[in-house]
Amino acid sequence: MSAVPARVRLYTSQWCSYCFAARQLLERLGVDYDEIHLDDDPGLRRLVAEAAGNWTTVPMIFIGDRFVGGFTELVALHRNGRLAELLDGAA
Repeated sequence: MSAVPARVRLYTSQWCSYCFAARQLLERLGVDYDEIHLDDDPGLRRLVAEAAGNWTTVPMIFIGDRFVGGFTELVALHRNGRLAELLDGAA
């Protein structure tokens, strides 16, 4: 029986270039993700920011229940091999 990959949630806004870059990276890596737009829902944006330790910029990226940061942190996780571990649920 194989492990189920961790769910990736990408909270974005429409005109965010870092959101676009995060989507491109995840797609290039073949990672499935759910994209949730925060533009028209300030209440949801507040809730997500609180869950992310008061992170206020987008993208806000969660792998499973873990907040991993934004685009720069996603790139760092990929480069050091931790992204694959998080996606496999091993970390």
